Amino acid sequence: MELQTAWSPPPLTLPTASEDIHVWRAFLNRACPSDSNVALSRDELARAARFVFPRDRNRYVAARDILRAILARHIGVSAQAIELEYEPDGKPRLGPISGDPPIRFNLSHSEDLAVYAVSSAREVGVDVEAIRPAVLDAGIPEQFFSRAEVEKLRALPAGDQVEAFFLCWTRKEAYIKARGAGLGIPLDSFTVSLTPGEPATLTSVDSSRWMLRSFQPAPGYAGALVAEGRSERIHFWNWNGVP
Repeated sequence: MELQTAWSPPPLTLPTASEDIHVWRAFLNRACPSDSNVALSRDELARAARFVFPRDRNRYVAARDILRAILARHIGVSAQAIELEYEPDGKPRLGPISGDPPIRFNLSHSEDLAVYAVSSAREVGVDVEAIRPAVLDAGIPEQFFSRAEVEKLRALPAGDQVEAFFLCWTRKEAYIKARGAGLGIPLDSFTVSLTPGEPATLTSVDSSRWMLRSFQPAPGYAGALVAEGRSERIHFWNWNGVP
């Protein structure tokens, strides 16, 4: 079931209890980044330069710049002091300055919207997707979903299948990102619920470890969060306004 998502301006002092999970959203078309005034690393700026289209390059730069600003706010340092390291699968972690307890985070962006999940000492994974109905005609569910998910999806009324697809996809991606195993976890090796209006559930070898929730990042988007533990203290913050 989707969380009732009320996006609020962040307070001057963010809650810091270990059970708090912070989900931020940012509209990348409002960020107007410039390579000359962001805190990205050389590697990130080099990657940005490889984008063919300026729109994609600007979205990438804005998403990474905002990530540093959000982490800096949680830790209490400048964005320029944030250094990122990467696990073998590519999941980012904070470098030498990590806070106490250490901050865990994850990010995702699709088109002009980015979402970030931040927590203290608890692994998190987050995914956002712009809803595109054409994916159902491309046979993507049959390629990547578990058999149970495909059967459930195709049994739904046609009008519910697009929403169900993106509930399933974002939940699966958020779980994989929380695990930090990347492509090492086949998408068909675990199952999530996908029926609109029903609770979000995860069936996997370690499902007791994780909390799974869906949320609405903005009209036309689907989002999902996976975090260690069972805390319901989830805060939704606006980084730069509303659509």
